[in-house]
Amino acid sequence: MLKDITLGQYFPGTSILHRADPRTKILLVMAVIIALFVCNEWVPFAVLAVCIVGMVYIARLKLRMVMRGLKPLVFIILFTAVLNLFMTAGGELLWRAGPLSITSAGVNKAALIVVRLILLVVGASLLTYTTSPIQLTDGLERLLSPLKKVHAPVHELAMMMSLALRFIPTLVEETDKIMSAQRARGADFDNGNLLHRAKALVPILVPLFVSAFRRADELATAMECRLYRGDTGRTRLRQLRFGRDDAVCALAAVLFIGGAIVLQIVL
Repeated sequence: MLKDITLGQYFPGTSILHRADPRTKILLVMAVIIALFVCNEWVPFAVLAVCIVGMVYIARLKLRMVMRGLKPLVFIILFTAVLNLFMTAGGELLWRAGPLSITSAGVNKAALIVVRLILLVVGASLLTYTTSPIQLTDGLERLLSPLKKVHAPVHELAMMMSLALRFIPTLVEETDKIMSAQRARGADFDNGNLLHRAKALVPILVPLFVSAFRRADELATAMECRLYRGDTGRTRLRQLRFGRDDAVCALAAVLFIGGAIVLQIVL
């Protein structure tokens, strides 16, 4: 299960999405997320699904690998779907058992929720799959730069978000190593009731927190040794510039997202 967590991983490539400016990709992901929440009909969802799957194909990512990242979220997705299935009224009654009932409207809404969450995760994951942590930091900082006028710590916020995404794969790998070591010592994480499994996680959480704090201290020391002083006097090897790739990505996204919203209004 831990090996299925791909959030925060960067897969180098030469596709148009990899070459695009990080600011363009951040804005496009935000637009896709907004469109997914605005739309609540199947036809607009189909248009957005084609858009997201098309981006996965253009980025030359394996769809199996992208979908594998959904495994850790299966419980949350199913739990949300079940809640909407039993708590949505209206439509034709399909099943009833005491206070619980399932209607056609509940089935439709539960299915829409599942598709929406899957598209949200895949669309948001594309940002980290095709953008390196350094580019992501620079893009976030440039987008949030107007907040510097009100003395907001823009650079620090962008750096913290980038480091958090960067260390997710590292912490997942560290957790997998600790669990393997504990299993070799006879620990059982798969059997027993919920309380037993929670107690079995204690030997994992303690060394994991120790390792995380140690890595944070080592990172802080390394940044100080390199005379890191935040945004003060900082220069960049690669300057961010909008180019033809950004125009192509933006145009394609506007056509798909705009078409989905128009269909939602019309339908």
